[in-house]
Amino acid sequence: MNEPVIRLQEVRKTYPMQAGDVHALKSIDIEFAEGEFTSIVGTSGSGKSTLLYLLGLLTQPSSGLYWFRGRQTDVMDDLERSRMRGREIGFVFQSFHLVPQLDIQANVMLAARYSGATGNGVPLETKAKELIERVGLSHRFGHRPVELSNGEMQRVAIARALLTSPSVILADEPTGNLDEENGAHIFELLQSLSADEGKTVIMVTHDLQLADKTQRVVRLKNGEVISS
Repeated sequence: MNEPVIRLQEVRKTYPMQAGDVHALKSIDIEFAEGEFTSIVGTSGSGKSTLLYLLGLLTQPSSGLYWFRGRQTDVMDDLERSRMRGREIGFVFQSFHLVPQLDIQANVMLAARYSGATGNGVPLETKAKELIERVGLSHRFGHRPVELSNGEMQRVAIARALLTSPSVILADEPTGNLDEENGAHIFELLQSLSADEGKTVIMVTHDLQLADKTQRVVRLKNGEVISS
């Protein structure tokens, strides 16, 4: 059996608060396989976003163990985790997080600024242009975010997430700001990254109909996995 890309063991995340500790995640045991498309669902406050940020090495567990490609992340220093995050993990957010003053190629290339990506011999400008074409925006090349629809902005965000050739894509409500048609297009794009390229895609969503189309659905309740 292949080693999972991600494995969590007895992971907990607690936020100390004046009114009492908030236990956002409670004893999470879960694995994510290579090329798997997983959705994470649950009501507000169930721990979905906390789990996603933890998987993305944006926050650390309060206790428990997290392995990424067989490496135990809690023994890494901040620089090692930052490098792993920048090169191995692509993020897609509900709110796009594009820089309005920059055109879409420059927005896509922002990923390299924070990851140290070099393009593996391919100029980053060329790679960014290829990704823009791949997500169907060649006709928008040179445009700025204000000139794009929400669906187009999310495509730019996905292209940016792919610039470093990550093995894992983490998507936080990627269709939340989109109409049904554009949401379906974004979902199909994420689906193809898993099915055609073997990327591990983990998507937080409130859309249960969309979740049911993924290979696997992880349900959270009060910080615990109730089914996976």
